[in-house]
Amino acid sequence: MSQLPVQPAWRLADCPEQQRWLVDGLWSEEAVGIIGGEPKCCKSFLALDLAVAVAAGVPCLRRFAVSRPGRVLLYPAEDALHIVRRRLEGICAAVGTALAELDVQVVTAPSLRLDLEADRARLEETVATLKPRFLILDPFVRLHRIDENVSGDVAPLLAFLRELQRRHAVAIAVVHHARKGAGTLRAGQALRGSSEFHAWGDSNLYLRRDTDDRIALTVEHRAAAAIASITLALTQRDNALALQPADADHQIEPRVQATSIDQRIAAALAEGEQPRTFAELRASCRVRAKTLYQRIAAMTAAGIVTKSANGYSLTVR
Repeated sequence: MSQLPVQPAWRLADCPEQQRWLVDGLWSEEAVGIIGGEPKCCKSFLALDLAVAVAAGVPCLRRFAVSRPGRVLLYPAEDALHIVRRRLEGICAAVGTALAELDVQVVTAPSLRLDLEADRARLEETVATLKPRFLILDPFVRLHRIDENVSGDVAPLLAFLRELQRRHAVAIAVVHHARKGAGTLRAGQALRGSSEFHAWGDSNLYLRRDTDDRIALTVEHRAAAAIASITLALTQRDNALALQPADADHQIEPRVQATSIDQRIAAALAEGEQPRTFAELRASCRVRAKTLYQRIAAMTAAGIVTKSANGYSLTVR
């Protein structure tokens, strides 16, 4: 039996790898996690918005950029398939793309139970064959017949999904309900059932309705700073029904400051021919990481900046 790999402490990396995103600021590359909230908080709409964004390479919620689009595999266990199609068509209309052009593959099996070995094998075979970048399972309660309050029952199912993520390099989002009347608890602690759900996620998105019936989106990451909470609204224009930030002009930083920072980012990117990493931009612009991320995400969504595997650069027009 071979021993575990070890390395002298002084040889360990002295800085973390650059954060990689599937959806900038919302979902880390190859992350597993929860889209959580009480009933009627638009969890499924948010999951479908993520699906359209990743498949089409358009900003999720019209704000959070996707630099490397890819296939999405979706299992909508709760909604009728014609409803799923109608919702996807509405989101596509909102972002200006056609559903027929998206590589969103929908599992149409009447049931899928992660507590059954045969169904786990079928799901893994499907992922291995289709090779999606993003797998969405909605909702968790329809994927088993275990007691969600028992850690010993929940942990093996989440462990299977974690192994699926590692083996096939796929990001996985699971839609899950929060407890009713848990508004005073932290969003992650309000998830229904075992605490395993909160601990499992690399990227978690939580939706809550406030006293004015507005939807608040809170973001949580295991290995990255979270963005500020955003207020969302489910809006309809013609036949398009989709989530979007409630204030289309919402900015965390004041408008004047944001413009100044945008100019500094553009100037830094114009200095050389090669893409600049986030760390290099932060050193050049001398702003907080959170502020820089917010502005560069907005500039990417607006088409001013292009993100690649090597970093950021000004979009060639």
